[in-house]
Order: sequence, then structure tokens, then C-alpha cells
Amino acid sequence: MYISDSVLIAEYLEKTYPNTPQIFPHDTFALQAAFTAAFVNNLSALWNLTVPATYAILTPRSQEYYRRTREKSFGKALEDIAPKGEPAVAEWAKFKDGLEKVDAWYARNGRKGPFLLGETPSSGDIDVASCLNWLRVIWGDDSQQWKDISSWNNGRWAAIIEAMKKYE
Repeated sequence: MYISDSVLIAEYLEKTYPNTPQIFPHDTFALQAAFTAAFVNNLSALWNLTVPATYAILTPRSQEYYRRTREKSFGKALEDIAPKGEPAVAEWAKFKDGLEKVDAWYARNGRKGPFLLGETPSSGDIDVASCLNWLRVIWGDDSQQWKDISSWNNGRWAAIIEAMKKYE
């Protein structure tokens, strides 16, 4: 038997190994799924900004696929997808605003820990940390983009990455 799709895998693991940390604690599957959908929706400005950096770290074979699918999806050459100049600044500001909204959700955890549920990591935190790690990898630890993100919201995003390291 094999299972694909990360959510199905997580559900299988939770049912098969009930005495391990759960990523859908207290039957919060629906809430975690809703959080992830809302989180992704708040990052819509980010996708255009990441295209060149994502392309740059791929293998040649993956670059061919990435270029073909992104150019088809965006309807323009890969090099023309990411905004430049003032439009790029505006998209960056929209992305930051999206993270501000997500930060407000995290702030409702009673300030008991870095996670949505305070001290208990959950599926939503894994999704957030995965996205943040992707940004850190494509832009680099020393990039201005990563330095900005790490500092936003009183360092919340860097704190989530740090808190999730023990689960990597």
C-alpha cells in the first residue's frame, strides 16, 4: 500500500501512531485546513516575486518543467513574471500586509508559545514553516528579503522556524 498527498499521509500517521505528537490535535483537521487556505490566500502577492529565485535553485531538468508550466500559467516569459521597480515594491508591501494578518491570528494564541495553539505545533504551523523555509532557501539566509521577513512581526516568523527545527 502507498499513500500520496501530505494531508492523507498525516492523517494515516496520526491514526496508525496515536501515541506520537499529533498535527491535528483535538480533531482540528477542518480548522487546520481552513487556516492553511486562508494563509495561502494572504500570500497571493508573493507568488510573482518568487519565480526567478525558485527557478535559479532548480536542476536543469526541473528548470525546463518549471519554465514551461509557469510561462503557460502566467501567459508570459519567465523573465517577465516578477515585477520590477515600483510594482515590485508594491507587491512586497502586499505580501508584508498578508503576513500582518496572519500574525494577528497567531497573536490570539494567548501568547503561550510560538504556534497557533500556543506551545503545541499543528498542521497549520507546518504549512507556515514550510513556506518560510522555502523563502529562506530561494533567497538565502543573508538576503535582504529573508532579513526583512525574519524581523517582521517582532520576529514571529524566525521564531516559528526556530521552534520547528526539532521536528525537521
